[in-house]
Amino acid sequence: MDLQKWIDKGIDIIVDLGPKVLAALAIWIIGAWVIKTLIKGTRKAMKQRAFDPSLEKFLLNLVGWVLKIVLIIVILGTLGIETTSFAAVIAAAGLAIGLALQGSLGNFAGGVLLMIFKPIKIGDLIEAQGEVGVVKEIEIFTTKLIGLSNREIIIPNAALSNGNIINFSTEGTRRVDLVFGVGYDSDIKQTKDVFKSVVDAHPLILKDPAPTIAVSELADSSINFVVRPWCNTADYWTVFFDITEQTKEALDAAGIEIPYPHTVEIKKEG
Repeated sequence: MDLQKWIDKGIDIIVDLGPKVLAALAIWIIGAWVIKTLIKGTRKAMKQRAFDPSLEKFLLNLVGWVLKIVLIIVILGTLGIETTSFAAVIAAAGLAIGLALQGSLGNFAGGVLLMIFKPIKIGDLIEAQGEVGVVKEIEIFTTKLIGLSNREIIIPNAALSNGNIINFSTEGTRRVDLVFGVGYDSDIKQTKDVFKSVVDAHPLILKDPAPTIAVSELADSSINFVVRPWCNTADYWTVFFDITEQTKEALDAAGIEIPYPHTVEIKKEG
């Protein structure tokens, strides 16, 4: 008899909640489709209006989260959960939630600051929080970089907005700083001419600003020269590696010695 009572009660619950659950499921499916369509349409409209890619990604993330929250509230109402009471409970627990999510809220605020002041944008090469990489995405809570070795680097927006940012892409050009040491027997003018010939021959080095070639230090075992050509930011590493290699070859061809440490071995007799 008790079993039959439980079965009857289960049937009553299914009859009562079944339509609500089916309705909530239908709303979830349709709502998810509507959100996806709205996001797709918004993205298309932004591209037509030539929105900044960084702002576009941030706003799409924000719109997506807001629409999902609205959808969840609608589904809760469909299931018979009083949404006004639900909102009141959230409001009453607002302080606790704020304390628990203060890191996330700080990251959200940091993302907003990045969008307002625009110290970086997608495609920029930056150095921040001890990492160097190209900005891939600026999302609501984090910013993603692609590191120089093709690593994905994720930095919280709060740390990024509150820390130092070095943006190598803002000006469009970079100076390549190289130091070469030659022996003290080397002729300074001849050595500078060798450096100049290498720099002048490279097609990616800019004529303006003019490169700097000068003696920087009279070190213990070498005369150190700085070679500082300018190039477009995208060509930095190509120029860096090319000039390093080509300078070594040019110095060898000119008979100019590049000193290196010598180890003196002392033999003990007996």
